[in-house]
Amino acid sequence: MSLPTDASPATPGQARVDLAAIAHNITLLRRHAPTAELMAVVKADAYGHGLVPVARAALAAGASRLGTAVLREALDLRAAGVTAPILTWIITPGEPLEEAVAADVELSAAAAWLLDDIAAAARRAGRPAGVHLKIDTGMSRGGATAGEWPALLERALAAQAEGAIRIAGLWSHLACADIPGHPAIEAQLAAFEDALAVAEKAGVTGPGVLRHIANSAATVALPQAHYDMVRPGIAVYGLSPIPELGDFGLRPAMTLTARLAMVKRVPRDSGVSYGHLYVTDRETTLGLVPLGYADGVMRAGTNRAQVWAAGRRRTVAGRICMDQFVIDLGDDPASVGDEVVLFGPGTEGEPTAQEWADSLGTITHEIVTRIGSRVPRVHH
Repeated sequence: MSLPTDASPATPGQARVDLAAIAHNITLLRRHAPTAELMAVVKADAYGHGLVPVARAALAAGASRLGTAVLREALDLRAAGVTAPILTWIITPGEPLEEAVAADVELSAAAAWLLDDIAAAARRAGRPAGVHLKIDTGMSRGGATAGEWPALLERALAAQAEGAIRIAGLWSHLACADIPGHPAIEAQLAAFEDALAVAEKAGVTGPGVLRHIANSAATVALPQAHYDMVRPGIAVYGLSPIPELGDFGLRPAMTLTARLAMVKRVPRDSGVSYGHLYVTDRETTLGLVPLGYADGVMRAGTNRAQVWAAGRRRTVAGRICMDQFVIDLGDDPASVGDEVVLFGPGTEGEPTAQEWADSLGTITHEIVTRIGSRVPRVHH
């Protein structure tokens, strides 16, 4: 694989992020939900891909809004000059809500205390706060219960009448959209419809109030869940939200690479790395890859995960360490500085993030978001 022209070869490893792939994925997702707005979810440093560059690329490709999990991410986007609507949804007591309201960050609320805090912050900021009211439709995580919902609506309407808030959305989150046919899907959609009916009866309705429940899986597979806006996350980064149904035409955006830090010939029966969990069965060449679990390369990949090096795939040889791991190159020629690809789009034979996830018994979300701050992101 060739190195992008803006990449520095001096770092032990790097995560190369293809912004054209981000744009492709946004375009594709908009085609899946042509009548809905698209919020690109850029939480967790854009799933490890780089918050600001990805946000800008998503907006340029047609996303109309951005979503973050925590307030700091939203404020970082504003500080970078991003002006598009932003919603953030995990808020704890004592956070800088006045700063958020002043920066025109929309906030989620599912409890009376938070509505009151947001309204107070809006009064101090001298402008109404955009608020999305969240209903728990069956995930039992965030959101007001069905029993709490009418009182939450009433409190929000009172704050809106005062001019402290503007009810900008009604929303929920699906627990099983990535499991085709799961009965919870229809049950949650029915519960969402019930909550919307209660809201409409209370007077919370209109074109300025976005109804939204669809994550990546629902965006590509559940058109009945699209409502006014969809909120794809993992799909923005080109990783399938329902791997058993294929890739949906998405293009993975991240390629994780490193450069061999050492190449040496060792004899047969050489124990490799901690615990000697790998022992050479012949004289062979070992290569040292300078990334480890401190960089997000999961220790569970020991003797399991594969990389691309010296023209073909290699299985990690022995224990993955904090800063490094070893691969067995056999008799193939290799030199210090040669590139190793841990995962990428798979177009040149390298493993994909999905393959890493499958081999480690996890999901692609964890593979890409774990990549640590020692690994520079190179956007191209």
